[in-house]
Amino acid sequence: MKNNDVPTPVPASEISNRIHALKTRMEKTGTRAVFLTHKPDIHYFSGTAQDAYLYVPVDHDPVLFVKQYLPRARAETGIDQVIPVTSITRIPAQIQSLHGRLPGTLGLAFDVVPVRDFQFFDTLFHSAVLTDATGLITGCRMIKSDWETRQIKAVAGLSKETFSFVCEHMTPGESEIAFCGRVEAFARAHGHSGKLLVRHYRAEGFAHHLMSGVSGGMGGALDSPVSGTGTCSAYPYGAGHKRIQRNEPILLDLGTMVNGYHMDETRMLVMGTLPAEAGQAGQAAIDILYHVLDMMAPGIPAGEVFTAAVNRAEQLGLDETFLGMPGLKSRFIGHGVGLELVEPPILSRGGSEKLLPGMVLAVEPKFIFKDRFAAGIESVIQVTDSGARFLSLTENRIFVL
Repeated sequence: MKNNDVPTPVPASEISNRIHALKTRMEKTGTRAVFLTHKPDIHYFSGTAQDAYLYVPVDHDPVLFVKQYLPRARAETGIDQVIPVTSITRIPAQIQSLHGRLPGTLGLAFDVVPVRDFQFFDTLFHSAVLTDATGLITGCRMIKSDWETRQIKAVAGLSKETFSFVCEHMTPGESEIAFCGRVEAFARAHGHSGKLLVRHYRAEGFAHHLMSGVSGGMGGALDSPVSGTGTCSAYPYGAGHKRIQRNEPILLDLGTMVNGYHMDETRMLVMGTLPAEAGQAGQAAIDILYHVLDMMAPGIPAGEVFTAAVNRAEQLGLDETFLGMPGLKSRFIGHGVGLELVEPPILSRGGSEKLLPGMVLAVEPKFIFKDRFAAGIESVIQVTDSGARFLSLTENRIFVL
């Protein structure tokens, strides 16, 4: 989507298919109803992210309860029953009026509902047993439709344009954070929302993740192989105040969001000549990326993909620096990406989740050389009926400027 373009609404057929998929999962688990409170989940199943709650009973049509703004919610949603409410406390009475009773079991996304809210819902829906519907919800969201795939491809186009901007405008002497500000301004002018969503409450999504030279070799708080310095102790990851120099390895991780969907890509760059060791590690990361691509197929457990990546790094003689410093190594090689930058499934050590057609994952083999530099790559891959393919459009290579 270019600047000034009208956002693409979620088709009513998409919403219908998603509700059907959710109800199918509910029937298999005996869940009588699901109450959605998390904005990305509400948007996924209704088409709107207005201030609302979505109630999905297994034996009735879903109901969207809207606090505000009702006209926009009605214009955006694919849900037929849209009811205005002034307070969430009125929802149980509305459900009883519509369906004659409250459900015996009510599913919530336990992974994102705060304890205080859970206790409130437990009192509000006093006759229902609250159950964990996280797997039902994320199980639907993990499988991207053809329409969703087109949205992700569109974001991939902007991500590629942004990397081109980086290559044309990076100059020595500018601070990491200042340069990232210019990059983000370009991306936002061309459709990037500026906001990145992540599912876990202790995680953050941010677009300015540039690590130059020794910044890449610093361990940190980020649940990732590489952390960066950040701008202060309160925000200790991503771009910092270090000035970018010639002939040093640069790792740039771009998060982009357009029309609700994310792209997560990392590329290695250098202004001038890349040190030999950094070049070797960068090429090894590309090798591992394609090795992972070749084995990703329906039915393969996530843990096997992780193990294959680690084994390949060992074969290349770089296992000590792969996925972080010793004792601080990441336990995943990739993660789902869609309406949230980081979402299930996770390609983690020992993960039992099996790959399925339609899953979209950001695969990120990276190395960290303590106090020296970081190297790596990250591209988005979709599992197909017979294997896997790149959705990323940015070339999988080291960029020499």
